[in-house]
Amino acid sequence: MTRTVQAVQIRQHGGPEELQLVDVQVGEPGPGQVRIRHHAIGLNFIDVYHRTGLYPLHMPATIGMEGAGVIEAVGEGVTHLAVGDRAAYAANPPGSYSQARVMPAMNVCQLPDAISFETGAAMMLKGLTAQYLLKKTLPVQGLQAGDHVLFHAAAGGVGLIACQWARALGLQLIATAGTDDKCQLALDNGAAHAINYRTEDFAARVKDITDGKGVKVVYDSVGKDTWDKSLDCLRPFGLMASFGNASGPVPPFAPGMLGAKGSLYVTRQTLFTHISSREATQAMADDLFDVVASGQVKIHIAQRYALADVQQAHRDLEARKTTGSTILTLP
Repeated sequence: MTRTVQAVQIRQHGGPEELQLVDVQVGEPGPGQVRIRHHAIGLNFIDVYHRTGLYPLHMPATIGMEGAGVIEAVGEGVTHLAVGDRAAYAANPPGSYSQARVMPAMNVCQLPDAISFETGAAMMLKGLTAQYLLKKTLPVQGLQAGDHVLFHAAAGGVGLIACQWARALGLQLIATAGTDDKCQLALDNGAAHAINYRTEDFAARVKDITDGKGVKVVYDSVGKDTWDKSLDCLRPFGLMASFGNASGPVPPFAPGMLGAKGSLYVTRQTLFTHISSREATQAMADDLFDVVASGQVKIHIAQRYALADVQQAHRDLEARKTTGSTILTLP
């Protein structure tokens, strides 16, 4: 049995104008799949990469990687979810910009009753990203309470979660952002220091804050614009952890420079490597659910757009007009 639902599709890569609300058919889940009816949808910068073609998709494509709702149907072999369960996910393939979808069940988790659908949709991709960064993407010397870390774009969805989680772990997070208001937002959410990279030399400030030692790790989702100076912020054997390209991809560089700057390490991380199994997904999600339920991390939904207004949502995201998490709402 199939039914018609609304979804946002692109028929070619390009600008926000390519995002079109269309009717699509949704059928029954096959083995290892579920059908979920969305109550809220998360907006993330990876959605922009899919729309523009930085991460190419086959056309036509429904984009979106994050959502929360109710399980409507369960395919053969799925045992961790049942019809009627509240659920949330960050998952491949894209397709969350829709009223309902059939999708692989592996990365779909039961959503605790204490967490709303809107919060679930706003936190899964961003919260799981913060989890693997702070808990798994670690410098060779590890991280201990009191250590300094540098986190770019700290007033965004991942950043605000990371600020709070780092504080809970006892870390001294140095935040960067593009306005004084965003810097204050990062400080209000647990950052130990905040640097407006538009008005200050963040590398010089980091050296001042750390008494010239530098940080053990830089977490960077900005890419091209912050890369070179970020390397200068690291202490010997420090880790440059790239997890996004908001300003564009990092240009090629000579590995020899890493030796000259202090025998540095570089890694490019993606969430979907970390959640490549049901067990890993659930363990990370449980950690996220626990820290949110405890109140140590609060999910800030600063923007809400109707699904029909998705073009404007993308424009605002790319213009860096958003803070915290953004969701798309359904009628």
